[in-house]
Amino acid sequence: MTPRCSGLVPPVQRGRCGAGGAGAALPWGEGRQPGPCWWHWWRWEPPRLRARSSRYMFKAECHFTNGTEKVRYVQRYIYNRQQYAMFDSDVGEFVGFTPYGERNAKRWNSNPVIMERRRTAVDWLCRYNYQVDAPFTVERRVPPSVSISLVPSSSQPGPGRLLCSVLDFYPAPIQVRWFQGQQELSEHVVATEVVPNGDWSYQLLVLLETPPRRGLTYSCQVEHGSLEHPLSQSWEMPPDAARSKMLTGIGGFVLGSLFLALGLGFYLRKKSS
Repeated sequence: MTPRCSGLVPPVQRGRCGAGGAGAALPWGEGRQPGPCWWHWWRWEPPRLRARSSRYMFKAECHFTNGTEKVRYVQRYIYNRQQYAMFDSDVGEFVGFTPYGERNAKRWNSNPVIMERRRTAVDWLCRYNYQVDAPFTVERRVPPSVSISLVPSSSQPGPGRLLCSVLDFYPAPIQVRWFQGQQELSEHVVATEVVPNGDWSYQLLVLLETPPRRGLTYSCQVEHGSLEHPLSQSWEMPPDAARSKMLTGIGGFVLGSLFLALGLGFYLRKKSS
């Protein structure tokens, strides 16, 4: 849940995030270190506007390409779900999208203190926080757990279909392949989207639509950033119970006949001697 911060004021009002007081109307946070409201949407409703449910909103974004090789900082100002002004570090200045936003953008762009603060945010805000958060986000690796199960098919007769469950992995990019022996099965394979679990982990289900055949080995192979080598889980059709009992009975009969023949031969040889 996105936190709300008491004392927030929109960029065209007096005061700053987390602190009241008089001063020039500046973009939120000028002259202060980033407070607890950075990285979040926030809402502030002036008392005279609350009856009409008017909302000012602010959003700060850091966009990273190839680590911190290229960093883009974006700052958005929104009123009643309409963005009226924005700062983009790739552009280098504020841009207004409404007459109200254009007036404020022109005023902010003429203030050297504001512009210096915004243009350097890619370093003091984005790159700094990237180094702090990277071990828990970008560099985080959790290997998946892989299992194969035989699930019944409601549309086609037969022994069922093989389902490969790939669970609790991070990050999201992953590749799953089905093999029959050494041959990859690229057709008749259906997969879900990579689904977030809501706890910084993901899951994926991959179904092999062709029914498995007895005597063959099927493998579900997973490639993921947390694994040094592909992870493979194998599965074989278990023997048929009735057939297994019949073969056991035949084997027992043959073995019993053999012992009977050996015992009879031993008895006749002893009797003749």
